[in-house]
Formats: sequence, structure tokens, C-alpha cells
Amino acid sequence: MAVETKVESCSCGISTPASTALHTRPDDNKKLYLLLGIGLALWLILYYWLEMAANFLTFNVFQLSADSHLGSSVAFFLYDAPKVILLLAIIVFGVGIIRSFFTPERTRQMLAGKREFVGNVMAGGLGIVTPFCSCSAVPLFIGFVETGVPLGVTFTFLIAAPMINEVALVLLFSMFGWKIALLYVATGLFIAITAGWVIGRLKLERYIESWVHEIKMGESGDAAGGLKFADRIRYGLTAVKEIVGKVWPYVLAGIAVGAIIHGYVPEGLMASFMGKDVWWAVPAAVLLGVPMYSNAAGFIPIMQALMEKGAALGTTLAFMMAVIGLSLPETIILRKVLKWQLIAVFLGVVSVGIIIIGYLFNAIL
Repeated sequence: MAVETKVESCSCGISTPASTALHTRPDDNKKLYLLLGIGLALWLILYYWLEMAANFLTFNVFQLSADSHLGSSVAFFLYDAPKVILLLAIIVFGVGIIRSFFTPERTRQMLAGKREFVGNVMAGGLGIVTPFCSCSAVPLFIGFVETGVPLGVTFTFLIAAPMINEVALVLLFSMFGWKIALLYVATGLFIAITAGWVIGRLKLERYIESWVHEIKMGESGDAAGGLKFADRIRYGLTAVKEIVGKVWPYVLAGIAVGAIIHGYVPEGLMASFMGKDVWWAVPAAVLLGVPMYSNAAGFIPIMQALMEKGAALGTTLAFMMAVIGLSLPETIILRKVLKWQLIAVFLGVVSVGIIIIGYLFNAIL
């Protein structure tokens, strides 16, 4: 007997686009556009004066020496913390508008019926722009299986969605520049697409829990296409409020730890066990990262400080990808729908991909 259920993606606390459709008067929309313009102008002013303000506070107001450990750490924190928050807000807003075009139902429809490799590529791209993460893993997996999305394509999406997100992209861009940020996106997509393709080739559908095939998903509707642009702006602002409101403590904590490392850890110390010449550093970093759980907001500022002290980019990036893309909570959640054999293949394939990327980055950068 089929079990009927209606599943919505929780999207980490963010409302789905369909649930944010608002009926507003034209005057409300005019006020929204005016406030948005004022907000963007203030954002530009704050961002432009940020470095000068941080230096003024550190060296003039607090009277700290630029050559001291404490002065170096405080200046690092006062500049990086607001810079990351500002960049995070503007990027989350933009991505939020893009996300307003997607609902769980539309995502499933786009991936269903596609040829496997085409589906893998599409799933990787959708994983970047759709608001789903590890807390959505089970309902998304069930929905994809029920609508006929191939297993490999499903895994590509489940890998790309948490690993390549706007928080990580903003932090990498703000701390390492656009080249490293783009390399992160490219390599993350490569891992997600390749791992999904390999899992699809292995024909492991027998390791999906039998009850998953019995579920009949209720239709969630697809109102995203009917939203007006003003409603999409509101959706973007809601994303800023909820995502930035959730991750800012992790951002500040990560930057605080990074500031301590920046000011107090001797130059070159990290090279002794996280440098390019330490052959075992990359696999060790991945093995250490798999059972851990963090997010990009807390980890990337520490990553920047470690690299300043001699850690290799490939090693620290592999560590970050393992922590974010192979988190223990997601593994536990997926156990509800997958048998351990398939989970082990998933962890193994993605881990090998991350290790290869780590060695590659260490070799060419």
C-alpha cells in the first residue's frame, strides 16, 4: 500500500518562493524601490570607507601599535568582519532574487527525464542557486526518486547544494580574490558532477531503502513563476535577514580566530604540517574534515589566516570541502533513505575527488 505524504524543502529556515508571494499596492512597491536605492548607496559608502575606518579605530582611537601582535590582530578583525558581512548581505540578496524563480517542484521537474550526463551538469548548476542544504536532504532525495531523477543526478545535486554556496563564495572572494573564488566553484562543480556520474554508473539503486519507492509525493505547486519583481526583491531581502542573521556569529567567531592566528602565530609554522611538501597533508585534512561539522562562515576566515602562516591552499581547501560537503549531520540524515553501502560509496567517491583537487591546487598554485 502506497504511503502518501507531502514534502516541502525546509531550505534552512528560508521560506520557499511560493510561500512569499505578496499582494501589495503600487505605492508600497515605490517605497520598496526607494528604500532599496538608499540602502545600496549606504552600502557603497560603508564599503569604500571601511579600511580607513578600521585603521583609524585601531591605531588612533585604541592607540595600538601597527607592529604589535595585538594591533595586527585588532586591525585584521575590524576590517575583515564588517567587510565580509557587507559582501555577504549584497550577494545573498542577489542570489535570493535568483532563488525566487525556483521551488522544490520546479527543481524536480527540471531534472526529471534528462539524459544522465546532461542531468548531472544541470543538477550541479541548480545546486548552486537553489536554497537547499543538508536539512533538506531527505525530502529532496525522496522527491527526486519519486519523479524519476536518476540516482547519480540526485547525488550531484546533494553534493553541490551544500558545498558551493553563496556564503563560501563571498568569503573566498573577499579574502582571496575572484580567481580563487572561481576555481572553488569550478572544482566544486567538477567533484559534484563527477561523483554523481560515477555513482550513477555503479547502478546502486538497490541500496536505497525500500520504503522510499512506496512514497507518493503530494504536489507542492509552483507559484515562483507568477511573482512580480517587487516580490522577488522582498524574497531577496528575506534571504538576507534569515541567512545573514543566522551565520553572522559564525563569521565573527571565525574572523576572531583568524585574527589571533594572524597576529600571534609565527610565520611559516603551518608549513611544517600543512605545506605543499608534506605529502600526507591533503588526505589527512580530508579524513579529519569528514566527521567534523562547520560551515563556510566559520571556517574560511581561519583558512585565510592559516595560509598566511604557511599552510598550502590545496590542503586548506580540501579540508574546507570535506567539512562542508561531507558533513556528519548530512550523513546521518541520509541514512534514513540510504543503506550504509551506498553512503560508504558516496563518502569514498567524494573524498577521492577532494583529495585529487587538493593535490592539484598544491601543484599549480
